[in-house]
Amino acid sequence: MALDASRPKIVRRNVDGVLLLDKPAGLSSTQAMAAAKRLFRAEKAGHTGTLDPFATGLLPVCFGEATKFSRFLLDAEKSYCATLKLGEVSQTGDTEGAIIRRRDVHATPGQVCDVLTRFLGAQSQVPPMYSALKQDGVPLYKLARQGVEVAREARPITIFALSMISLVEHVLVIETRVSKGTYIRVLAEEIGEALGCGAHLTELRRTATGGFDLSRALSLDALAAMSEPERDQILLPAETLCMDLPRIVLTDEDAKIFCNGGWLDSNIQPATQPIPLAVFNRSSRFLGVGDVQMSDSTRGRPRLVPLRLMATG
Repeated sequence: MALDASRPKIVRRNVDGVLLLDKPAGLSSTQAMAAAKRLFRAEKAGHTGTLDPFATGLLPVCFGEATKFSRFLLDAEKSYCATLKLGEVSQTGDTEGAIIRRRDVHATPGQVCDVLTRFLGAQSQVPPMYSALKQDGVPLYKLARQGVEVAREARPITIFALSMISLVEHVLVIETRVSKGTYIRVLAEEIGEALGCGAHLTELRRTATGGFDLSRALSLDALAAMSEPERDQILLPAETLCMDLPRIVLTDEDAKIFCNGGWLDSNIQPATQPIPLAVFNRSSRFLGVGDVQMSDSTRGRPRLVPLRLMATG
């Protein structure tokens, strides 16, 4: 394939920060991230939680140093507004698949509210075949397209909030706040089964993740209409990805040791599972993330160990 010599080459640059992107329908999360990366001419980018191509809404995109801390948002709670078509079950649980079953709908608003209440709390959910999870290195959705179905292990999830917004002509709109790993497509199907009519997702919009919400998110079109300095101004600092973590402030001497990858004696007693800490110096500069561990080499004393460090210099 011949290269298009008339197309200008993008000159990449060092960009650090977090973009709150309002992902459009029709693009995968990776495609939306790549489009934002081109607009910012960023050398490095990543996102903090996949949205299906048909879904829209909040997709935090990390540039540069912020990519080191994206995993601390992957575990965050997420909120959605979802539209379900009652009485129709699709092959994929959403609009991407063909309708495979239709049933009569007799659900009333009161019945819907009663059913939604049953789904609140900690529970197990079996991931769908049409997902990016892998079996022996092969994404499940590829196996599903070949007509192959494999056993999937149920995973623990929590539904913190679930309520009805409207029910009009067999179209149910709900909003929900869930733990990581929750598939809203599966939840929609389970709600439909509990109502005795089946259902599938027709729209899905992520409205919040962690401490971020859509109020500050921008579309790709809005970003494209900005100048580069204007785009840079809207980026949030990397530490916003860690705003839900406990915070610790180090002295100048300890900050230097920490930034060089060294561990520090700590007065914090570690939990059974290490809890990440957002680490700052006395000037409120974000240094990175560490956790407190016990070590035989320190005779059982707790120590602060670096996990991810901001670049220095």
